[in-house]
Formats: sequence, C-alpha cells, structure tokens
Amino acid sequence: MKYIYKIFSVFSVLFLFSACEKDEDTTVVSELTTSSLKADKTIVVLSELVSETAAVNFTWQKPTFNVAIVPTQQIEFAKKGNNFLNSTIIGYGSNVSTSAVTHAQLNMIMSDLGATADVVSQIEARLVTVLGQKKVYSSPVTISVTPYTPNPDNAYPKINVPGAFGATSGYTGWAPANTANLYSPEKDNKYRGFIYVSSVAGDDGKYKFTINQDWPGNKGDDGTLTGKLALDGSDIKATVAGTRYIKVDWVANTYSSVLANFGVIGDATPAGWGSDTDLVYNSATRTYVINSIALTAGGVFKFRANDDWAMKIQPAAADQTLASGTGVQTFFSTEGTVTGDPAYKVSVSGNYKIELDLHNSANYKLTVTKL
Repeated sequence: MKYIYKIFSVFSVLFLFSACEKDEDTTVVSELTTSSLKADKTIVVLSELVSETAAVNFTWQKPTFNVAIVPTQQIEFAKKGNNFLNSTIIGYGSNVSTSAVTHAQLNMIMSDLGATADVVSQIEARLVTVLGQKKVYSSPVTISVTPYTPNPDNAYPKINVPGAFGATSGYTGWAPANTANLYSPEKDNKYRGFIYVSSVAGDDGKYKFTINQDWPGNKGDDGTLTGKLALDGSDIKATVAGTRYIKVDWVANTYSSVLANFGVIGDATPAGWGSDTDLVYNSATRTYVINSIALTAGGVFKFRANDDWAMKIQPAAADQTLASGTGVQTFFSTEGTVTGDPAYKVSVSGNYKIELDLHNSANYKLTVTKL
C-alpha cells in the first residue's frame, strides 16, 4: 500500500473511558452510521494538456461512532476485482468531505496500479476511516479510466542549472526559467544529468543550482571547492569545456561534476573498436549528433565517454536492433540501470544520422535515421 499524495492529516484518536467502582474499562467503539463515497464520473479519459484540472470529484459521508473520535480519512484506489491488494492511497484530515483529484494525480495513481497508457482500466475507490489500528470502509465505487503516458520532463522532479554557458548551449544565460535541468528519476531529492559547457574562458564556465525556476533557495559552492553546497553559495566553474555529468544531493548539500564527452564505437562503425567517432552538441536541438556515419548490419555499436569504458550509453540489458527514425529509451551504465554489456544494432547497412538526447536523466533517448 503506497501513499502518493497527502493533503494533511490529523493523527490523534480520542477515546473516552468510563469509570467503574474498582477499575476503568475502555469504551468499545462501535459504528452508528455507515460511510459512503460518491464520484461525479464513472468514465474518465485523462489528458496531460489539462493535468492540473479536476478529473473526478469525490464527495463522502463520514461514519459516526458512539464515542467522540477525531479520525483520519483516506481514499483507497485499486484495480477492480483485486480486493484492494497493492492499493494506492490519498490521505485527508478529519474535517474534509470532498476532494478533486486532478488528471496528473489520477494518472500517477493509474501508473502505480500498473495500468497501461491509452488502455481503459477499471479501478475501485473506497473511503477508509482510520481510528488507531481500526479501519472502517465504505462500499467501493467503480471508475473506468484511460491513462496517458506522461511527458518525462513533467513527471520527474528537477532542479535548474543557470549559468554563463546557457546562451551557447541553447538556453538563456543565468535565467533559471530557461536552463538545462537535472532530474531525479527516483524522486528522492537526488538529481543528475548532463549539461554542455561550450567554453570556460573568463566567466563562461560558471553555473549554480536553482529550484522552481527561480533564484530564491539557490545553491552554489560553499567556498571550499570540495563538492559541498551552500545556500546562496559561490558560482561553480567547469575547468574544461565540454559535456559535464553532474550529480546533486539537494538535502545533503553535495555535488559532483565530471567530464563526459561521448563518441560511438563498435565493429558496426567505420573505425571499428579501435577509435571513437565523436558526437557533436547541437544547441538548436539540445542533442548530440553525428550527421552521417556508415553502420553495418553485421556488427554492433555503443557509446562511451572520454574514449574510455568507464561511462557508457547502452540498452538496458540485451543487444537492441534499432528501427530507422524511431527513438528508443537508452541508459547510462554508471547509474546502475544497465545489466551486462549490451550494444546496439541496425538491420540494414548504410549511412545513418545518430541523435542522442541526454537532457533528461529519467529518459535518455537514442534515434538513428537511415539517410
């Protein structure tokens, strides 16, 4: 059972005790009137275009008890017919009797329940009234929901990396609302990702970290240059131009930054396993590109950083054959998302354009297109 969203809660449960001549007995709590839950829709098609508007409105009647109690309340969601196993919960305080669940919230619930995007799934929802260890349930209501595949740029927490490099990397220099971002794929206040720093001359390589696309709460180096952050700290500066792989622990106030310039290598490429063909950053598309390279169907290829094998871009597990023009999610070996040492293939030999999109660490994307 997973809590995905919490408005507020009151955890106190008050029990009344009746005194006897020799000792005190705890009053037995019994339900006087039952609870009920209603939804204003039974069919919902979710859309990211209206993600923050209400998808379904719930209203409920709380149960009453024979003693004065301040309970907590929840709406519990599960796949229909699953007897509320592997459920997801939204929590509420005791004085709430209505709730508007947005498209984004309900889509997250559907994802947690294992629903498939663009496919109708039936779910059940019920009111849960919590009194200490005791729970009282309403009858469930059934809703048919069609979820969507969320844009990864909106689905994961992120921090911003404003800096002097911005203008030459496809962003705006020192503008938190238009920067490269570091994402938190695990949604745990730990952020990572790639930014491209075109030059380190003068102030060109300087940057800081901001949150919510604004300067309040920004963090920079604490002045020791030892990977520690401080609120309103000093500018951080890249020492070498190129792509930086940056990790930030927002709570622990630490960061790291290493060079990661990628090239393609493999026996499917003209240079074989002997040397890399470097990718070039395109500031207009914010991607890494090789405009034309010959790839042979009989071989494989993968991507590595700095002409070394310490950092690789690869499929998740098995070798993967790519379809021309179709983007696929790809993975970074040092993030623990790759099993073994898989590589990529093409089914038809010829010249290809390679485009590697590394702007979102929750969704690295590779596209090869036959020319």
